[in-house]
Amino acid sequence: MPQTVVTRFAPSPTGFLHIGGARTALFNWLYARGRGGRFLLRIEDTDRARSTDQATQAILDGMAWLGLDHDGEVISQYERAERHREVALDLLDKGEAYKCFSTQDEIQTFRDTARAEGRSTLFQSPWRDADPATHPDAPYVIRIKAPRDGATVIADRVQGDVTIRNDQLDDMVLLRSDGSPVYMLAVAVDDHDMGVTHVIRGDDHLNNAARQMLIYTAMGWPLPVYAHIPLIHGPDGKKLSKRHGALGVDEYQKMGYPAAGMRNYLARLGWSHGDDEFFTDAQAQEWFDLSGIGKSPARFDFKKLENLCGQHIAASDDAALLHELQGFLAATGQPALSGPRLSLMETGMYCLKERARTFPELLEKAEFILAERPIRPDEKAAAQLDDVSRSILKELTPHLRNARWSREDLEAAAMQFAESIDVKFGKLAGPLRAALAGRSATPSVFDMMLVLGRDETIARLSDAACESG
Repeated sequence: MPQTVVTRFAPSPTGFLHIGGARTALFNWLYARGRGGRFLLRIEDTDRARSTDQATQAILDGMAWLGLDHDGEVISQYERAERHREVALDLLDKGEAYKCFSTQDEIQTFRDTARAEGRSTLFQSPWRDADPATHPDAPYVIRIKAPRDGATVIADRVQGDVTIRNDQLDDMVLLRSDGSPVYMLAVAVDDHDMGVTHVIRGDDHLNNAARQMLIYTAMGWPLPVYAHIPLIHGPDGKKLSKRHGALGVDEYQKMGYPAAGMRNYLARLGWSHGDDEFFTDAQAQEWFDLSGIGKSPARFDFKKLENLCGQHIAASDDAALLHELQGFLAATGQPALSGPRLSLMETGMYCLKERARTFPELLEKAEFILAERPIRPDEKAAAQLDDVSRSILKELTPHLRNARWSREDLEAAAMQFAESIDVKFGKLAGPLRAALAGRSATPSVFDMMLVLGRDETIARLSDAACESG
C-alpha cells in the first residue's frame, strides 16, 4: 500500500503572511491535494519575544483568503516543547548526544585561537567523549554528536544531490542550559511526529536540512523527501523586498486581485507545466510535481499577475465572483453591496467581468450601477454632452422607450435612429455612455440598458437631455 503524502507549512508568527511564504504554502497544498494526501499547518512560535497572536491570525486570514485549507488542528510548536526535550534526553541516553559544560567565554577563546592559527573555527567541545564521572555540578547544554568524517548528502528533489562535508557540521546544541529546545530540534521532531513525508520549503533552509538530518539519523527515523525551492526576486533580479511593492498577502487582497488569479500566478512563479500559463485549481493539483520547479529564483512580475487575474475574473462563476467582491469591500473598509444595487450587480456581472483585471477595475465598470440619479458625469464624459448631443438624446429616447427591451431590438432601434439622422452609431455611443454612467469607459451601452431596465434607462437619458449645455 503506497505511503500517504503529508506536507506541511510552518510559518513563524512574527508578521504578515509574506508572498514567498504564501507560495511555499501553495506548493505544499498542491502537492498534497493532487495526491489525495494531507496538508498540515504548524505555527513555529518558539520565539516568544517576537511571536504574536495578531501575526498568527494574519497568517490564518491570508491562507483562508487564498483558499489554502489545511487538515486537522493548527499545531503550535511552543506547546510541544516537552516532547522536544524528551527526544534530546533520549539521544543523550542513546549516546548520540552529550552534556557540554563549556562556557561562552571558553567557546569564544577556542574560536579566537583557531582563527589565529588558521584552523576551522567550528567549535569542538572537550566534553564530547568525557567520562560522566568527570562532569562538574554546573550549567550545561546538550549537544548532538555530529559525524566528524565523510559527508552528508541531501537528496533534494529540486537542487539535486547537495553534499556537505561532515567536518563543516558542528555538534549542534539541542537543549540550551535553561532546558529549552532549539529551533532545529523542534522542527525535526515535529516533522517526524506529524508524519511529514515531503518537506517543501525555501532554499534558505537548505543547510538546515543537513543539521536536521543528524537528528533523524540519530533517532533511527526515516528521512522525509526534501525539496528546497528558490526564493522570489523582484523584477530587478534582487531579493524581493518592500521597494518592489507589496510583500504581504493581505495587501494583494486589498489591491483587489482575485484569489484564483493569485493562486495561478504564484503556482507559475518558479514552477511550470509546459507552456501553460492560465489554469484552474483542478489542473494545478493534477499537474503539480516537484520536477517542474526550476533551480533559479523566480521574478515577480505585476503585469503577468494582472493579466492572469483578468483571465480568472472573466472565467469566474458570477455568484462566486460577487461573493469575493464583497470580501474585497470588507477588507478595504467599504460598505457591502445590498438591496437593489446588489441585485443589479448580480444581473450585470456578465458584462462587468470582461477585461477587468482587479476588483477596483470591475467596480469602475460598475459605476453605472453604483451611481445614483442625477448622474454626475466626469470631465471626459461631460465633454460628450454638448447641446447637439443632448438634442440627439432627446430625439432618441422615445424610440428606445417604445422598443421591446431586448438587446436585438434596442440595437435595431438605435441603428435605425442613427441612419434617420445620417450619423454613424459611434456618434451616439459617447453621449449614451455619459448619460447612463457618467463615464467614457463603460460596458456596452446596450448591456447597461439591459441591466438598468427600461424605466431607469429612460429616466437617465431624459435627465441628460433636459440639462442645459
